[in-house]
Amino acid sequence: MKSANCAIALGSNLGNSQLILESALKALDRSLGISVEKRSHWYQTKAVTLPNSPPQPDYLNGCALLKTTLTPAQLLQTLLSIETQFGRVRHEQWGPRTLDLDLLLFNDVILNTNHLKIPHPRMVDRAFVLVPLAEIAPDWLEPVSGKAIAQLAQALDPSDLKKLN
Repeated sequence: MKSANCAIALGSNLGNSQLILESALKALDRSLGISVEKRSHWYQTKAVTLPNSPPQPDYLNGCALLKTTLTPAQLLQTLLSIETQFGRVRHEQWGPRTLDLDLLLFNDVILNTNHLKIPHPRMVDRAFVLVPLAEIAPDWLEPVSGKAIAQLAQALDPSDLKKLN
């Protein structure tokens, strides 16, 4: 298969989040058929909570651009496998996690299956995704809206994000 350009979001709010995120990028780069091309700064953000959910620690979030020869489904399986390697246990939706890896974009593919939706369905509503993504891929066109990532990011309030070095 010809290589594809992909964008992923990374997040963590349990354990040494910065070390986990840096290590996850290294694990991705060592994975067969994947190379990490670029990454954003890390951003500290408040956790997204539901009305009755307990408070949880702030997240570190960022984005990375990958080149891959994997299919979207194969890439998703690799992301899930790496989450598991770093101790991700799925107890509850929106719960705290050691590592969260979300496939945001895969070339200009639009895909909607039971297991995978590309582009990520909630990415355009999340400053903690779009701000770091705009840092590394401002001109990438989100295929559903046809708008550039930088344009989508400008429409959101970034005041909750604290950029780390």
